[in-house]
Amino acid sequence: MRRTLLAVLLAVAAAVAAPANGTAQPSHPDREPGNGPERNEIATLDSAFLAQSVLAQGENQADRYQGYPRRTKLRTYPENSADKSIKLGLAPYHSLAPKLNALQQKSNRISVEVAGQSALGRDLYLVTLTAPESPAETRVQERFRASIEEGRSVPAGLYKAPIWINNNIHGDEWEGTDGALRVIEHLATSNDRETQDLLRRSRIYFNLTANPDGRVAGTRANAAGFDLNRDFVTNSQPENRVMQEMVERTQPLMMLDEHGYVANTLIEPTTPPHGQNYDFDLYIKHGYAGGLLMEKAVQALGHPEAAKPEIPFRDYPVGEWDGWAPIYTAQYSMYHGAVSYTIEIPMRVNRGDYDALPVAELQRRSKINTDVVEATIKTTLDYVDDNRRSLIANQTEMFRRGAAGEAQRYIPDGFVPGFGPEDRFTTEFPRAYVITNDRSAPAAARLVDQLVRHDVRVERAEKPFTLGGKRYPAGAYVVDMHQPKRGLANVMLEQGSDISDKAPVMYDISGWSHRLLWGASVDVFKSGQFRFDGKSVVAASPTGQIDAAPGADLALTLNDQKDVNAVNDLLARGLQLRSQNDGTIVVPAQERAAAQEVADRYGVRFTTAKPGGVALQRKVVAAAVSADELQVLRESGFEVRTISTAVLNAGFDWSRIDALYVGAGLDYTQLNPAAKASLDAFLPRGGVITRGHTGSKFNVDAKLLQATPVAGWEDANGVVNVVNGTGPVGTGALPHSFVYSPQWFTNLGPDVTVDQRYGSTVIAAGHWHARDNGTGGQDAAAGQAAVVSGTAASGAKVVLFGTEPMFRNHPKGLYAQVARAIFWTGTR
Repeated sequence: MRRTLLAVLLAVAAAVAAPANGTAQPSHPDREPGNGPERNEIATLDSAFLAQSVLAQGENQADRYQGYPRRTKLRTYPENSADKSIKLGLAPYHSLAPKLNALQQKSNRISVEVAGQSALGRDLYLVTLTAPESPAETRVQERFRASIEEGRSVPAGLYKAPIWINNNIHGDEWEGTDGALRVIEHLATSNDRETQDLLRRSRIYFNLTANPDGRVAGTRANAAGFDLNRDFVTNSQPENRVMQEMVERTQPLMMLDEHGYVANTLIEPTTPPHGQNYDFDLYIKHGYAGGLLMEKAVQALGHPEAAKPEIPFRDYPVGEWDGWAPIYTAQYSMYHGAVSYTIEIPMRVNRGDYDALPVAELQRRSKINTDVVEATIKTTLDYVDDNRRSLIANQTEMFRRGAAGEAQRYIPDGFVPGFGPEDRFTTEFPRAYVITNDRSAPAAARLVDQLVRHDVRVERAEKPFTLGGKRYPAGAYVVDMHQPKRGLANVMLEQGSDISDKAPVMYDISGWSHRLLWGASVDVFKSGQFRFDGKSVVAASPTGQIDAAPGADLALTLNDQKDVNAVNDLLARGLQLRSQNDGTIVVPAQERAAAQEVADRYGVRFTTAKPGGVALQRKVVAAAVSADELQVLRESGFEVRTISTAVLNAGFDWSRIDALYVGAGLDYTQLNPAAKASLDAFLPRGGVITRGHTGSKFNVDAKLLQATPVAGWEDANGVVNVVNGTGPVGTGALPHSFVYSPQWFTNLGPDVTVDQRYGSTVIAAGHWHARDNGTGGQDAAAGQAAVVSGTAASGAKVVLFGTEPMFRNHPKGLYAQVARAIFWTGTR
């Protein structure tokens, strides 16, 4: 009997995964739970499905799909009495592996896989709860999942509804892990029929702790100093890469990201502005309905501290908890088909409260928080089980619209209670994007690889083709926007919008654009038919080359971080390179073999050099920086010594330092006399690069360049239009930059060069308006100097950035500006 059932399942999987001649199978949103027992779904299948049995093929290929349970003997960690969760009465990280190992021995419903490692090498656990599956049955489920992604309907009664619960992404917001542990243990061990039926119809995935290093240390950020809930379209951190793979692999119908702490509890959906690339009609009905049920479940706990949960969509002013940026877990997951929520549990136990409150009070609060987490998870599981057909149809429809290239739907007022004009955000999807090597081959390759990593479909042209009147060579990359995850493709590649007039405040950044900020040449083809011979891309093609005759000196233009990597690699070998006035780096002809090696390694292109240039040696940078800046500098291949006011006051050896970078943590006026004298002695032979308020203040206090910093509106941020000058940093730079609390410079000295100015229209995408008193707005910044350079009276070469060229390790096309600044200021 089991063999017969499996044959039917495999036949169904083959049918729904077969090509559908470009037309999605019709979905059945009208078939809600309660229309018949799950076992009767088989009887309703079209007889054509049953005729296409692929049992033998399924059995032959079943070893490609490991079934469930997937038991992993997890490595255990020594007890750590310093783990910050212990004080709260919560599970320390070292206790997780033993708990999971024991549950795997006890139950055949739980599977644990090590999905990756944290920045410090701690294991990240993907825990799956589902009824046992043979490898062949797992193969069927994967066929169903893939069919849904293609926009083709599957039998809802046979598809195991996937749900993903992400926990503890902020390390000092602990209780998501502990609430998840309660639910995991219940699902793994309970013998009640309801639980067994749920697991027969569902796969429930838990990322048990997304940030184990922060959990142990009691920090919001990971060990590298990054806020992981700001990194999803950048993927600069290993933990984010693991989460991105989880959401793509599981394709959840619904997901929760468990956070803290907001009084009473916060449950999304968000306030406007809502991301303009969403098919929002397919999100908001279930998003709001599920949120209301979670609200009731939290209230039913009876905790006065959680008596009035807040739903931003219903309760908050525009922009205070917006859903605009794709940088957050929940907002990013929506592009993979999930109805998603950020949950903020109510009782603060971190930061000052962690140290100030009695242990008993902290543990009382943590118990309440854990109850809230458990309630939101259990309610979500019930909601998905009760609405599985509609949710599956919704997800299928989202992908179908993308593949068909259909326009977004108009959502009328009152679509859900409270929906109105302020909630309506849409975009027009172009027909295609074309990515070429015109400006930077390494940048193009990086962008393509990033898109592919995020499950965006990219093709590489096999032959030259014409699109929009422009001729493209073979090897150009095409992103056909008729694809299932077109929303994710577009949110990464479009310019974005200036939403300054659409929201008085925004929760975080409001502008980003891989097309404008990552350094590749990307053309937008808005509409029309096109034909080209293309092949799907798994990874970008190699790009390194030498376009110079043997015996000629070689030139490398610093357009990309990979160019900087190549230069620093050659310098580290002791090669004698030269730097020219426009920032070009010259490699002597006799070092051609080394140049070929780095061309292959980093994908960079050498051309024939012009005569001239001054000797360039490897640069050692003393850096007072934020975590993102430190990571970029090191990834660029610079030797970095981190400093701060305290480090300099304790005594610092400047003898091997070539350049000082000041972005955070250094105040010239707070240096003691010895530290100030030592720094002043360095300046005549060294260089200085500054960024932001801290940097410009350092420039003024140290009396370096004559340039008065002017602060724009403190909350302004986004992608800005810039006009490049001819200075060492502006030459060859992108026509866009990024700002966060922007600055500009006035009253410039006669020897100060403007490398970059803000454009006459400042914001390309983002949020920037004037203060209430009328100052600091875009109109005040227009045409002003954004980046300047010059030589101070002390002899120090100085570059001042009013922009944010290394912000959160995202604007990768701007990193070469920083490298140019370091090479120029540090060279005599």
